[in-house]
Amino acid sequence: MYQPDRLTKWRIQRCSVGGAEWEGKMKRIASVVGMATVMVLSLAGHASAKVIDKGAFHDEFSYRVGNFCDVSGLTVRQDVTVDGSFAIKTHGADQLAYFQSHTRIRVVYTNVATDRYVTEVTGVMEKDLRVTANGDGPLTILVLATGPSSVYDESGKAIARNPGQFRYKILVDDGGTPSDPSDDEFLKFLGVVKESTGRTDDFCAAVVPAIS
Repeated sequence: MYQPDRLTKWRIQRCSVGGAEWEGKMKRIASVVGMATVMVLSLAGHASAKVIDKGAFHDEFSYRVGNFCDVSGLTVRQDVTVDGSFAIKTHGADQLAYFQSHTRIRVVYTNVATDRYVTEVTGVMEKDLRVTANGDGPLTILVLATGPSSVYDESGKAIARNPGQFRYKILVDDGGTPSDPSDDEFLKFLGVVKESTGRTDDFCAAVVPAIS
């Protein structure tokens, strides 16, 4: 299992900016899931050549966001549940570790002033497309993220959807051992390199009226 306390702190830092657009929200979810799978991989033990390692992870946490969606005075509590599974194996001459994960994220957004809420359900499949050893310690990892995300109002009606996919990069410290993921440490979310495809609804335009 990954380290929940450390992961939670990083998630709060990455997610609590409040989001202005649905795509921005999806980017933050991707970084959350990427961090989760990196931390799982870090504690999964040494992955020798051609050996697949598998496991599962679960986390629950809550936090508050002020001026949610850039609306002055709007404070929202976010209750988050994350469940997923992963598989890792080595590739290439350098036997670098690649991972793939399937994650379900459920977030309930509650207006603390009115108790009105919406629920966001996201199913994410992530897969490492390319792992690059930079030679000076860090690994640059290109990740493909796909899967639908939908927001539902209190009646269960879908009010926003994003079924697309995108690609992003993260930077990971390999601890001086590029082929051994047991000492890896997440360093930085490097951003999205290919924007979301398909339908992209405006997250805030859907959520703010529903919880006001």
